[in-house]
Amino acid sequence: VQLVESGGGLAQPGGSLRLSCAASGFAFSSAAMGWYRQAPGKECGLIAGINSAGGSTNYADSVKGRFTISRDNAKNTVYLQMNSLKPEDTAVYYCAAGGWPLDYDCRIESDYWGQGTQVTVSS
Repeated sequence: VQLVESGGGLAQPGGSLRLSCAASGFAFSSAAMGWYRQAPGKECGLIAGINSAGGSTNYADSVKGRFTISRDNAKNTVYLQMNSLKPEDTAVYYCAAGGWPLDYDCRIESDYWGQGTQVTVSS
């Protein structure tokens, strides 16, 4: 099992970034996928989830209306489009696979988690 995030980096407040997570080694099209984040000194948790077919999504209140999760089952990839970024979005972002609905809590040690990508929002 491998989940590899990319697309993180430095963005200005109000800017955008698009994260990608390429998955392999498991039945991606049968798995719900989620994006989690952990900011320094804050709880790690689910911010966006999408079911296996892509027909259902959910978002944390903190990102609703600004972030969009999507997936391409033909490419075994899940995306997180992040718009109107704020400094408080600064965190390490992880993608993970699981059942629907996804657990809120992080399980970074799980095989079905990526290594994370840093997102920093600063002027």
